Amino acid sequence: MTLPKETMTSSPAPAAEAPKNQLHRNSMGVAGIVFFVVAAAAPIAGMTGLVPSTIVLGNGAAAPGAFLIAGIMLMFFAVGYATMSHHVTHAGAFFAYVGRGLGAPWGVASAFVSVLSYCLVQTAIYGFLGATVSQKMASIGVDMPWWFWCLLCIGIVQVFGILNVDLGAKVLGVLLSLELASMVVTGLAVVFHGGGPNGLNLSASFNPVEIFQGAPGVAFAFAFAGFIGFEATAIYGEECRDPKRTVPKATYAAVTIITLIFALTSFAIISGAGSADIVNKTLEVTTLDGTPLADPAQLLFSVAGQYVGPWMPQVMSWLLISSLFAGVLAFHNSATRYFYAMGRSGLLPAGLGVTGRFKTPVRASVLQTIIGVVTIVAFALAGLDPVVTLFYWFAITAILGLTFIQGLVCVAVIRFFRETRADTRVWNTLIAPLLGLVSIIVAEYLLLARFGLISGTAGADSQPWEMNATGWGLVALPFGTFLIALIYGFILERKKSDDEVLKEFVS
Repeated sequence: MTLPKETMTSSPAPAAEAPKNQLHRNSMGVAGIVFFVVAAAAPIAGMTGLVPSTIVLGNGAAAPGAFLIAGIMLMFFAVGYATMSHHVTHAGAFFAYVGRGLGAPWGVASAFVSVLSYCLVQTAIYGFLGATVSQKMASIGVDMPWWFWCLLCIGIVQVFGILNVDLGAKVLGVLLSLELASMVVTGLAVVFHGGGPNGLNLSASFNPVEIFQGAPGVAFAFAFAGFIGFEATAIYGEECRDPKRTVPKATYAAVTIITLIFALTSFAIISGAGSADIVNKTLEVTTLDGTPLADPAQLLFSVAGQYVGPWMPQVMSWLLISSLFAGVLAFHNSATRYFYAMGRSGLLPAGLGVTGRFKTPVRASVLQTIIGVVTIVAFALAGLDPVVTLFYWFAITAILGLTFIQGLVCVAVIRFFRETRADTRVWNTLIAPLLGLVSIIVAEYLLLARFGLISGTAGADSQPWEMNATGWGLVALPFGTFLIALIYGFILERKKSDDEVLKEFVS
């Protein structure tokens, strides 16, 4: 379906629109959006979870280089994404961007995969959070099961989901600042000490030859996983001040900050532990009860304890919990705004498309909470491990879905600007989105090829594309959802008039 040129420029909601259907306008700035997005990446959780796995299963001391290259590749995507935000302001960013560029049915399909992915990743982090809090509280004499802490956290997140979005941004700002401060202090301590046994070996971590040694496919798969949620900047377009300026700035800032956090902090960790023998050192400190990488947080904690002091690992263990909480709050907001946008457009019940007293999507927020509760209870009753199953299964599946939709966004951006000529800058509207598309195709291939290893549905010595039936079922989930939703989108297009079908893409 082709949109007439006169409908391409977004316009604000009509003044006569009922206030209950509007989000809280002008409530966020660049910093607030960046807090939500960087918090979704859960930096300290990434340092304790992704980095040790990237070192051992990927490319060893060159893990920081994999994160750096992944960040550069995703910056290409960010250019086209940010350029599109000048012309489309919408709470369901992928939904609207793909719909504008490729047609309403494709936007509908993107909406369902996006909201599925955000629901999956939020419940995944709940599992990790519940297990982490349970272990931490047990160490101080409070012994409660993981699911209890999950449900308690869900209740707290629900309260923030109803209140003003800027309050959540302020809370995340405080938590994120403390989290980043602990990693900066640890990194600087390593640098001022001159590194560990092998000094500060930049070549070992950032030399392209070293980056592509070992199993670079695994390394890049983990590296791309560290950026999940960065695309959420545009989701807050309807709630921020001057979205045409705020969203692009927030997008570039978020990608840059996440890249620097992972690349530089992981370099400091590897330098502190000793780059020459980092794989064996990582295995040594993270092995628990004979299982390698069973306690991955100990790599960061051991370096922090050695170079800063024994008090820093204790502080970081609590900051890990706050990092995971910040992550679930950020993804809760992303999912609820998708539910809200889909309810407002008629893809889901209209009741989801209204806001409450604080101009937040209350009903959509409650729906997201119900989904979280049902999932947690189901995994608890089934006796499944909250980390090995809930976290790893759902997190990598969500990353797979969001990466796929990011590729569609690149195609949509190129087609949108080729047809409308709303922006004629070749770099912003063609070259960068095309490079982004190539980067995302590479990322998606690597994620698919190593899905079994990352999700735990294949052994540590598995070959590419090897996984069990559960793994293949998880892989099929986002793509199957997309195909079903695409058919649904074409059915809607045939049943409704053009104005009704396209109203969500032109307002």
